[in-house]
Amino acid sequence: MNNNVADKIVIITGASSGLGAEAARYLAALGATVVLGARREDRIKTLAENITAKGGKALAIETDVTDRTSVQNLVDTAVKTYGRIDVLLNNAGVMPLSPLENLRVDEWDLMIDVNIKGVLYGIAAALPHMKAQKSGQIINVSSVAGHRVLENSAVYSATKFAVRALSEGLRAEVKPYNLRTTVISPGAVQSELLNGVHDEATAEQLRNFVPGIAISADSFARCVAFAISQPEDVDINEILFRPTKQQI
Repeated sequence: MNNNVADKIVIITGASSGLGAEAARYLAALGATVVLGARREDRIKTLAENITAKGGKALAIETDVTDRTSVQNLVDTAVKTYGRIDVLLNNAGVMPLSPLENLRVDEWDLMIDVNIKGVLYGIAAALPHMKAQKSGQIINVSSVAGHRVLENSAVYSATKFAVRALSEGLRAEVKPYNLRTTVISPGAVQSELLNGVHDEATAEQLRNFVPGIAISADSFARCVAFAISQPEDVDINEILFRPTKQQI
């Protein structure tokens, strides 16, 4: 793999754990400067310290992706500190699955706020900088559930289908500015997403299924690095990956 990752400024939302944290470690090891955004400031500060202790470059900025001003601050601080932004990884997401009939409307709102509006806020913050630079890459995280509507995942799937639609629309619109766009759709990968499932019956189903097949988060990190590492005239638009054992 050509290391087109080295020296790039990469902003990662949802960087405090799971896929985001592993992507940060992996990209930093390849020479990228990673800007870590998440609500759990203590976690991203510790992660940044661990990365710098190993010779990498990292900056932690407390960020709530449901707050447009907070996301704007994340991006603007990165640009002010490093002079540019090369990659935005819109990774933050939540997955409180449940049957629609249980009417967990607050959780529906949360998924819309984080999974859709959080991505839009990231695009809104990063796009003007990238247009001015005439360079950059926006990577949005969807899911296998953004390709198939799984049991008890109607709202979650709707948000992840939306991420794919937004990514394709963005791809078509940014061609005049020499920008690249990628959407990555993971299958069962080890993360903290299951901790957010509060519907007990659904949580039990997932506990019986996911741990037996889930693969490590570095699988996601490698996909992110692959998309970034391509020559600038190559635009990897979509990656869908699953554990080898996963049927759905």
